[in-house]
Amino acid sequence: MNSKQLFIAGLFLALICAAAPGRLMADEYNQATKLTFNEPVEIPGQLLAAGTYWFTLMDNDADRDIIQIWNADKSQVVATIFTVADYRFRPTGKTVVNFEERPGDQPEAIQSWFYPGENFGHEFVYPKTRAIALAQQIHQPVPSMPDEPASDSDPSPDPAMTAVTPSGEEIELSEIVESEEPTENVTLASLPQTASLLPLAALLGFVGLGASFCFRRMARSIA
Repeated sequence: MNSKQLFIAGLFLALICAAAPGRLMADEYNQATKLTFNEPVEIPGQLLAAGTYWFTLMDNDADRDIIQIWNADKSQVVATIFTVADYRFRPTGKTVVNFEERPGDQPEAIQSWFYPGENFGHEFVYPKTRAIALAQQIHQPVPSMPDEPASDSDPSPDPAMTAVTPSGEEIELSEIVESEEPTENVTLASLPQTASLLPLAALLGFVGLGASFCFRRMARSIA
C-alpha cells in the first residue's frame, strides 16, 4: 500500500468515527427506544398487539411531551400519544416502562415511559372515559384529556388536559404531582442501543483521529 492509499484509508476511518457522535446525539434527542412486548398492551385509544415497536419523541422543540409509536422497521406511525412530565428520584441505566395495575384477564395499560439516565419521563394521558375506568381500578387520579382522539398527522393544538379521580371528578394536573418516590408496578426492559453512548462516541472520535495521525506518519516514513 503506497502513501496515498494509507492517507486515504486513515481519513476515511476518521470520518466514520467522527460521524458516529452525530447519530448518537440524534438518538439521545428523540429518545428512540426499541420495545418488544410479548403480550398485547394498552395505550391511549387502542391496543398494541404483541410485537416490536419504536417509541420516539415527536420532532417538536416546542413540546417534548408528544410520543410517536412506530412499527418495527419505523416505516409507519402506529400512534401519536400525548403525555405529561413524570419524575423519578433515581434514574436507571435501562428503559423503564410502568404499567397501571389491571385485572389479570385484561391487557396491561402503559402508565409511563422513562428513557435511560433521565429523571423526567412521560406519563401517558388517556381519554377521559378510559381514564375514569383506570382511576377506579387503581384508586387514584389519572391524567386525562377529551375523548376525541388526536390526529396522527397533526396532533396539535394540545388538548385540554386535566386529571380525573375514581369518582369522575376533574382536578388540576398539578394536584397529582407526586411529592414522594412512587411505588408503581415497574418493568425494566433490556433494550438495544438505548443507554447513553456518548462516552463511546467520544472514544471512537479520538481513535479515528489517532488512526489518521498514525497513517500519515506511516505514509511519510514510507515516502
